[in-house]
Amino acid sequence: MRLGSIVADFTAESTQGPISFYNWIGDSWCLFFSHPADFTPVCTTELGKLAVLSDEFKKRNVKLLGLSCDKIESHLNWIEDIKSYCHDIKGEFPYPIIGDSKRELAVKLNMISEEDKDNLDYAMTIRSLYIIGPDKRIKLMMIYPTSTGRNTQEILRCIDSLQLVHKLKTVATPANWVPGEKVMILPSVKDEDLDELFPNGHDKCAMPSKVNYLRTTTDY
Repeated sequence: MRLGSIVADFTAESTQGPISFYNWIGDSWCLFFSHPADFTPVCTTELGKLAVLSDEFKKRNVKLLGLSCDKIESHLNWIEDIKSYCHDIKGEFPYPIIGDSKRELAVKLNMISEEDKDNLDYAMTIRSLYIIGPDKRIKLMMIYPTSTGRNTQEILRCIDSLQLVHKLKTVATPANWVPGEKVMILPSVKDEDLDELFPNGHDKCAMPSKVNYLRTTTDY
């Protein structure tokens, strides 16, 4: 799996019934992630936090899809624990979790660690996360060890960045950027085109090198 590579279509059983990936994702974005195992503490916090934020992902046209090597029945029983632990989850659990007990998708999608790659009958999935665009290509990857829970706000921040850049194609987001802050204008944009592209304003930062590459705008 590499940035820009296409995620091949697949079918799988999930807690919300059979999934045919391309039909399921449609024209949406997708946050596709794995967790090591059901009924484990860190995974309970992660899947719970994602469920609590499901409306935020929906606003961004992002569908959530989980996966581990546990069976569907285990997922369904565990979901009740997640809902009990995270009191802000209202109604039905908001996204499907794939049961990959044969580890076919986990291997195909590189969700197995190096130390377990030859022990596929017993290997747990690591915390792999792929943000997939409507074109079915991987836009961003986060790979965490089993011991480290992911930051859900960072996931949302990355989605905001990806979708902004997808829309404008002339900017990039700097370190620690959040929506509303300045973005960087790409060096490929000519100075003479700045007023047309960013009519509400842009700034230049003079550098000792005299190279004109630091230009910013909040016009997006």
